[in-house]
Formats: sequence, C-alpha cells, structure tokens
Amino acid sequence: MNSKEPHLRPETIAITAGRPEVGADSALNQPISLNSTFVAGGAIGYGRYGNETWTALEVAIGALEGGKTLSYSSGMAAISAVFSTLPVGAKVVASDQGYSGVMTLLGNLSAAKKVSVKFVAIADTDQVIAALDGADLLWLESPTNPALDVADLPTLIKEAKTRKILVAVDNTFATALIQQPLAMGADIVMNSVTKYLAGHSDVLLGSLSTNDPAHYKALEGARRFNGSIPGPFEAWLALRGIRTFPLRFQRASENALEIAKRLNQHPLVTRVRYPGLPTDPQHAKAKAFMRGFGAIVSFEYAGDATSTDKVCESSKIVTYATSLGGVESLWERRRRWPIESASVPETLIRLSVGCEDVDDLWADIDAALLAAKK
Repeated sequence: MNSKEPHLRPETIAITAGRPEVGADSALNQPISLNSTFVAGGAIGYGRYGNETWTALEVAIGALEGGKTLSYSSGMAAISAVFSTLPVGAKVVASDQGYSGVMTLLGNLSAAKKVSVKFVAIADTDQVIAALDGADLLWLESPTNPALDVADLPTLIKEAKTRKILVAVDNTFATALIQQPLAMGADIVMNSVTKYLAGHSDVLLGSLSTNDPAHYKALEGARRFNGSIPGPFEAWLALRGIRTFPLRFQRASENALEIAKRLNQHPLVTRVRYPGLPTDPQHAKAKAFMRGFGAIVSFEYAGDATSTDKVCESSKIVTYATSLGGVESLWERRRRWPIESASVPETLIRLSVGCEDVDDLWADIDAALLAAKK
C-alpha cells in the first residue's frame, strides 16, 4: 500500500497515499472491507483488531503527519485513548480555553481522582512552562477552539521533552498542511478526522499519529480493548475526502482571511480573532512556525447573547450548526453549550469558513449581522 515518499509535498501525498499496490487491473481506490471475521493465520485475526480500509486511511494520514497512525471511532475516542494510557494520578497540563469536550473529560477524570489537571492560558508561554513541574502530559491545542489562541509549539514541546513529559497535540484546526508537531518533537498528534480531513460533514472519526513504538502499542491496545474502532465505510469516506483535502483547505483558508478582514471593519463586530490578521495579537507567533492560518474565524458581536443567537439564526448560506471543517460554512454562538469554558465571551461566534464564493458568503454574513439589530 502506497505511503509517504520523502520528496513529495502534502498536496501530492493527499492524492497518492493509502492506495492499493499498482498492477495489471489493480483497483485505483481501496475497497471497503466489510468483514468482522478473518481466516486464521494472518496479521489481522479479528475485526476489532484491524481492517484493510482502516489501514489505507491510516497510511494516508500518517504520510501527512509524518508518523504511524491509528484511526478511532471519533475524535473524542482518540483523545480518550491517550488519557486512558496515563497512570492513575497523572498530572495533565492543558488549555483553559480548549475544546469543550476535552475540558469536560479532563474535569470528569479529575473529579474521579484519576488525573490531576492544571488548566493554563496556552498562549502564555511562561505560564505554561511554570505549570510543567511534575507534569506527566502536556496536552496542546493550537490554535485553540474557539478563541484561536496560538501556543508557541516549538518552545513548549522542546521544554516539555527536556523534562521527559509526554506531549500530545490536537492538530485539528491547523492540520498537517500548516504545522507538523511530530517533526517539532511531539510524541502524539491527534486529528478529529470528522473535520477537515474527511471534509463533508458525513462521518465521525479520529486519529492518533506517533513515531514512538511504545506509544503506538499502548494506543493500539486502548483501541482494541476499549472497542473504539472506526467503521470501514466511514474510513473509506474519510479516505476519499483526503484526496481533495488540500484543495478544500486552501480555498476555505483564503475565504477565511478575506472574511476576517471584512469583519474587522464591520461596525457591529467588536473583536475579530484570526491569526492571519496582522493586527491579531497571535499573528507574529503564528507566523514564526505555521505555514498558514486556517479557515476558522471567531468574532464577537456588538450585542447580547440573544441578539448573537439571532445573527446565527438569520443567515441563509452559512448554516447555524456546531462542528467545522466541511465544504459548507457553519457558525454558532459557542456559549450556547453549557460545557463551553466560562472564559469564552457570551457573544463570540465561531465561524467555520467553507468553500463558497467569498462575496456570496460576505453578503449573507453582513445581512445576518444587520438583521439581528432590527
């Protein structure tokens, strides 16, 4: 099965990796393997232990991230697998404005006294380093969801590794097209494959990539015995999505930068959060090691929670829904979710910019902003 060639660029890897071996009348695409049972004597053994379609997806993601990869039934399943390998009482350092699902899971594990958690402002490098004393895991998410704070990944990863601390990075927002944490020295990279990699809002999947055989074995065991396996059809859909991932991501990122610029000038927007704007406080840091700025724009509306909800309800092209990373644009007021961090402003809208015509998008966004004031 094709894997990453060292001289190939990501745009080529996304199209070529994870395909069947080439031969006379060989299939161009990996078929869907609908098998729970395998004849004895082979490498798989049982349907919970492996699947040819999973493997093809894992080869493709691994080629992009630069590490051996495991796929899981969802992003949260992948994240849970990482936390399940920690010893009881392990100290975890994580963002205080990270993905709400991770913060909730860590809060539950802490309440059950399974781990000890230190939540930090991940963009404050000194604060993060100060919290590393005695830590077992540094969980980095950058840019963060939904505030788009940027962690100084090269510095933090290097500092944690000098202390022999496990480092895992949620790369969902940036993707391997913008940054490769394993190349920076991280131990594990997580992707919510549901988002940009699959890209069509039709599957739930997650992945973990690592270059450490011991970590791989532990994470594979967590998947095997916790049962957090992906479905072969979902894996096939995600693999198909990866073929157009660089094209989709480029278009969405270009749209995001333009939308962020226009929002920054809008009288009904009090703050725009997008590292691609030179005026953004995260810009210089992000530019130092990231190859782009992604396709998520968060902004704060000049109103209250009710009027901000009305903004999201008033759009015709942008869909009022959670999640992100699909070809279509989505937005929502993040504090509508009770588990969202209390430090996230009530009027913050997270906008996942899609691949539509940028002027059509802007006309829809502008109309929705104005509609909420009527």
